[in-house]
Amino acid sequence: MLPLRSNRKALNMKHSWLVIWVGTLFLNPVTADCNITSQTQVICDESGKNLSNIPTNLSQNVTKLSLKNNKITLKDSDKEILGRFINLTELHLNKNRITELHKNSFCNLKKLINLDISNNHISTVHKAAFAGLNQLSVLNLSYNMIAQLDSDAFTSLESLTVLNLQCNLLNYLHIKSSFKLIKIVLAGNPWICSCDLLDLQIWLTASNVTLENESNTTCTLPTKKEISIKTAIQPADCKTEKTSSENTVTSTPVINLRSSALITALTPNITGNNGTHAELPLLGKSWTFLAGVLGFVLGTTLLIFTAVKCPTWYHYVISYRHRRLEENDPERFEQEFSADTSPSPSVLGTNSEEPIVIFEKIHAFGDGEDGFIEDKYIDSYVNEES
Repeated sequence: MLPLRSNRKALNMKHSWLVIWVGTLFLNPVTADCNITSQTQVICDESGKNLSNIPTNLSQNVTKLSLKNNKITLKDSDKEILGRFINLTELHLNKNRITELHKNSFCNLKKLINLDISNNHISTVHKAAFAGLNQLSVLNLSYNMIAQLDSDAFTSLESLTVLNLQCNLLNYLHIKSSFKLIKIVLAGNPWICSCDLLDLQIWLTASNVTLENESNTTCTLPTKKEISIKTAIQPADCKTEKTSSENTVTSTPVINLRSSALITALTPNITGNNGTHAELPLLGKSWTFLAGVLGFVLGTTLLIFTAVKCPTWYHYVISYRHRRLEENDPERFEQEFSADTSPSPSVLGTNSEEPIVIFEKIHAFGDGEDGFIEDKYIDSYVNEES
């Protein structure tokens, strides 16, 4: 019996240890190369593992995370995973494949102090890319492909002291006077020392910032001489250039005014009803004016022509409103005329043959007449041909 009891006790002990081990795994999952140096320091190194995404099996209490030399592009899923590491103070994403920093890429990392995104392919940095990084002190953006950048992208970085922009594609950099740093690195960029770079030069001179590696921070254009961007531009030259450009802009309206005056002088005036002179609008600006004038002239001409020709046309049409007399028309006319001219009771004493004599005189035709009424509008050559 004793050996059986001892075996049961041993089995129970094994079960207990198994439960404790499983509970430990559940509460503290296995992390990839994470070292707990103290209660506040958790360092995870995932460098050079050909990772395309940020791993999800990392301890959420990590404070220093190295993901350099991988294939991470910082997609939306990567940003979501990064947002879980609220205790992160140092993040290394250098030597990856990041091409663009979208807004709110690190918004939950409120304790982050050091951010290294160097040696990527970053060409675009949105203004709100670093929003939420209130404690960030060191930002490394060197060895990228940034060609345009404004200091507004760093306005939310209230604690920023070191900015590294070495070896990018910057020709100029607009920096406001309120922007404060302790150290900045600008070497290795193709700076064009024109008036567009004047605000950067003024800021470098007026502020207490240290321009690291100043001897190599030189102008590429317009001269190949090794001149530091801190002293390459003369503010007086930019003022002269600005004044000349303003004069050019001002002279343009003067030329326009002179041309307008010339056109006005050459344009005839129209006298209004009140005796004032109304200037004709410019044809180039009022093309409908020309069409209106032409329509008015044509309409007036048509009305005058119609008024002159209408009476002539009317008489011409009325003159042809006749018909040819038929052969029995004289007899019918004679009967009607005889009935109309018969003596009335009041004139019985008159000669009854007088109307007949008058009728005969009216209807007496000559030898050459054919009984038709002569029309004065029939051309003479028609009678001759007939």
